[in-house]
Amino acid sequence: MDKVKVLEKYLPPDAAPLIGRWIDYFKCEFKISRNRNSKFGDYRAPHSGKGHRISVNFDLNPYAFLVTTVHEFAHLHTWNEHKQKAKPHGTEWKSNFKKMMQPFFEKEVFPPDVKHAITSYLNNPAASSCSDLTLYRSLRKYDAPKESVHTVEKLPIKAVFKLKDGRVFRKEEKLRKRYKCVEISSKRIYLFSPVAEVELVEEG
Repeated sequence: MDKVKVLEKYLPPDAAPLIGRWIDYFKCEFKISRNRNSKFGDYRAPHSGKGHRISVNFDLNPYAFLVTTVHEFAHLHTWNEHKQKAKPHGTEWKSNFKKMMQPFFEKEVFPPDVKHAITSYLNNPAASSCSDLTLYRSLRKYDAPKESVHTVEKLPIKAVFKLKDGRVFRKEEKLRKRYKCVEISSKRIYLFSPVAEVELVEEG
């Protein structure tokens, strides 16, 4: 099946042809991956006879999928130019990320709020689009609604919630950027990102 047709299922359609050309130009193995809680995407440099490899989670909305894809291609481009000499998210990567985002701005593939969030993020891109909460929140608005899933910041204090692995926590106060939460079974304290996705537990 034509790769652009496949990419159109995951990306804004106007972005798919260019990403298809990048896959060919950089001779990159591009994989649409299962959901990974810890990351949206991944880049692996060539080694042991394998070429460049990029994977992006299948369940991202089209704009989050595109931002993640460009993020990973910027790693690939930076590796081609500098090999291991450049820091993973150093100035070389930031410069490439900005350059590689431009065509999508010109095609106007992003809604205005996402474009604005990306532009301010591009002034100093962080290691992950997750760590920029403004960008992450603006991308999340375009997710399909999920029943029973909440972000930690939206829960009231003392609310009880659980993770996908079944562990149960109670939300406590906010400490600077994260929320202090107590695991019910062990009484241990964990710090949660405001945008961590959890399931509310109804206390009976």
